[in-house]
Amino acid sequence: MHAVLAGPDGKLRWTEVADSTLKEGDVLLEIHAAGLNRADLLQRAGQYPPPPGWPEWFGLEAAGVIRALSPAAAAEGRWRVGDRACALLGGGGYAEYVAVPAGMLMPIPRGLSMAEAAALPEAFGAAYLFLFLEGGLQAGDTVLMQAGASGLASVVIPMAKAFGARVITTVLTDGVAASIAHLNADRVVVTARESLSAVMLEEKAAGRGVDIAVDCLGGETVAECLPCMNRGGRWIMIATLAGDCAPVDLKKMYVNGTRLIGTTLRSRSPQAKAKLLADMVRLVWPKVESGEVRPTIYKTLPIRQAEEAQRLMAEGRNVGKIVLTVRQE
Repeated sequence: MHAVLAGPDGKLRWTEVADSTLKEGDVLLEIHAAGLNRADLLQRAGQYPPPPGWPEWFGLEAAGVIRALSPAAAAEGRWRVGDRACALLGGGGYAEYVAVPAGMLMPIPRGLSMAEAAALPEAFGAAYLFLFLEGGLQAGDTVLMQAGASGLASVVIPMAKAFGARVITTVLTDGVAASIAHLNADRVVVTARESLSAVMLEEKAAGRGVDIAVDCLGGETVAECLPCMNRGGRWIMIATLAGDCAPVDLKKMYVNGTRLIGTTLRSRSPQAKAKLLADMVRLVWPKVESGEVRPTIYKTLPIRQAEEAQRLMAEGRNVGKIVLTVRQE
């Protein structure tokens, strides 16, 4: 089979590799499309290696058709050859096939294309983890989503709103704000001309203070904004693209009952991921099928243009998900 690997010049190329082999409990997925994530760039830089047992090539999510099942996976009876499914992966999505533990598979919601389905597992799984498992989202909460033009934000914003939350998000410019208007955030903070901490205090004074923040930026903004949350607020750190360190006032944190939570989806055990995905299918998939929550696809490119796709992501110009197509539907 073929997969995307870095060549001698460091460029990504569609290269022949060993066929995927099934371990007990695995399912063989013929990949039709694979979603890109910023973790792919970190992995390429040597900062985010795949967990043991997963392929060395990139790809944390994919969609396709089941072509084989191990005896244990067949005995479970959940999946059959020919089923359409999307999968959360530890790696290996930029390829023709991938062996996946059966618990990492989800049915493709009705009405979605393979490209749309490939944009679900990582971003939707992460959004569900951050909002519900870590954030304890309840109807009426206010959610702050940093980096509103990111692929993750394109899921977090509509998912939070579909479950009754008010959503504030941040972007750099008015142009970017216009590009995410379809996400229907309740307030978009343009950080080139607005102070996020001042906006948070204004919202708090109006009775709409932030209960949950999902932050992929970090840096000094964390220190400025933590004291501006509602009492008992949860600030969830998922990455630190704007800086690893911040001078946090710890006294204000404990006086206000604020929780600073660091978390990732990839580091969780297979058992924890399987339960998360099963819960998400039960609770969120009906809202996907109704159209209340849908992935935003910025661009689809053929798998042989993986280099171009990662360049687009590195430049940060994408609004929503970038997807690689391996086979045509």
